[in-house]
Amino acid sequence: MIYKRSSALFEEAQQYIPGGVNSPVRAFKAVGGDPIFVKEAKGAYLYDEDGNKLIDYIASWGPMILGHAHEPVVNAVIEKAKKGTSFGMPTEIETDLAKLAVSMVPNIDKIRFVNSGTEACMSAVRLARGYTGKDKIIKFAGCYHGHSDSFLIQAGSGAVTFGSPNSPGVTQGTAKDTLLATYNDLSSVEMLTDANKREIAAVIIEPVAGNMGCIIPDEYFMKGLRELCTKEGILLIFDEVMTGFRLGRGGAQQVLGIDADIVTFGKVIGGGLPVGAFAARKEIMDYLAPIGPVYQAGTLSGNPLAMSAGLAMLTELNNKPEIFRSLADKTAYLHKGFDRVLQGKGIPYQINRFGSMISVHFTDKPVVDFASSAKGDNETFKKYFHGMLSQGIYLPPSAYESYFLNDALSYEDLDATITALETIIPQLQ
Repeated sequence: MIYKRSSALFEEAQQYIPGGVNSPVRAFKAVGGDPIFVKEAKGAYLYDEDGNKLIDYIASWGPMILGHAHEPVVNAVIEKAKKGTSFGMPTEIETDLAKLAVSMVPNIDKIRFVNSGTEACMSAVRLARGYTGKDKIIKFAGCYHGHSDSFLIQAGSGAVTFGSPNSPGVTQGTAKDTLLATYNDLSSVEMLTDANKREIAAVIIEPVAGNMGCIIPDEYFMKGLRELCTKEGILLIFDEVMTGFRLGRGGAQQVLGIDADIVTFGKVIGGGLPVGAFAARKEIMDYLAPIGPVYQAGTLSGNPLAMSAGLAMLTELNNKPEIFRSLADKTAYLHKGFDRVLQGKGIPYQINRFGSMISVHFTDKPVVDFASSAKGDNETFKKYFHGMLSQGIYLPPSAYESYFLNDALSYEDLDATITALETIIPQLQ
C-alpha cells in the first residue's frame, strides 16, 4: 500500500502540532514509520487519505462498538445539531441518558457526565478523597486512567514506598499520594494497605486491563480486592472507560459479578463523541457540588450533541443485548484463527481475550500483568504490525494496547485478517 499523502500530511502537521498528533499513540513511535491519516470510515472499514481501505481493529479505541458512522447515532447528532450545539444550561437529554445508564449498570444510583475518560477518573478520585477524608490512592502498574497527574506515576524502590513521577510536570508531592501495586497480585495490595493504615481513600483499577494489552483479571484477585477494600474502608473504583457497555449491558461489574463503589465511563457512552462519566451510589454522589462539598464542573459537560450520540448508542445496546454475544463470538473466532496460523511456526506468542477485547503478545510466558507484558518481543511486534498493515489490516500501533472489535466486522473480514497473518508469517520467523 502507498501512503504518500499520509506522509505529507504528517510532515505538515508536525510544523503546527507537537509531534504532529493530538494523542501520542497515534504517532507510530512504538512501531516506526509515519501514521496513517484517515479521510472517512464506514462500518468496519477505514478509508485513508491515499485511498486505501483498511479493516479496523481499534474502533476509535473502543467507542465504535457497532461500527463507524452507525446510522442511528449519526442521525441523532445531525438532528440535535440543528437545534444548537451547546447551551451551558440543563437539557432534558442529559437526564434521559443518565436514566438509561443507571438502569443498565448495577450498583449505581446517580451519574455525572464530563468530557473525557481522563476527567472522569480524575473526578472519581477527588470524590473518593472527599468522601473518605483520606489522601492516598492505590493504582496498578500498567493500568492507564488518563493523563491526570495522580495517574502518571511509576513504581518506587519497593512495594511499600510511594511512587515517583514518570512525566515532567508531575510533582513529588502528587506522587507521594499514589501507591503502586501489581495487577493480579493481591499480596502487593495488602502490603500497601498494611503500611498505610487509614490513609488510603481508594483503589482504582481497570477491571479488565486494556493498556498493557488485554489482561484478564484473576477471579480470586478481584474478589479478594473487593473484600480487602470493604474491610479497610477503602473505596474501590472501576475504570470502565474501556469495558463499560462493551463487555456487557452492565459492563465489567455485571460480567465479573463484582460491585465497585465508584465506576468511570467513556468511549461507548459517548457514541464516538467526547464524553466521560462517573457514577456511584447516592450517598457517595451526593458529596458532589452543588449539594455536597466536593467541587467538579465543566462548561461543555452534558453537551447536547454528545448526549444524543450516547443515548442513541446505549438505546441500541440496551434493546439488542445479543450484540454482546455476537461480538464475543467474533472475537473468539479471530482468536481461534490466529492460534491455528501461529501454532508450530516457531514464533513464541500468547493471545489474551475477554469479550470483544483481544491482544497478541510475542512471548512464551503467560501475560498477566505489566511486567510479563513488557517481556514481549517488540521487534517482532513491529514486523507484525507493519506486515498486517500492508495487507489492509489496521491494528493498534503499540504492543501495549488491546484490540477492540466492532460488530460491523463480518466473518469474511475476520477470515481476511486471519489470511493476512498467514501471509506475513515468513516475516516473523
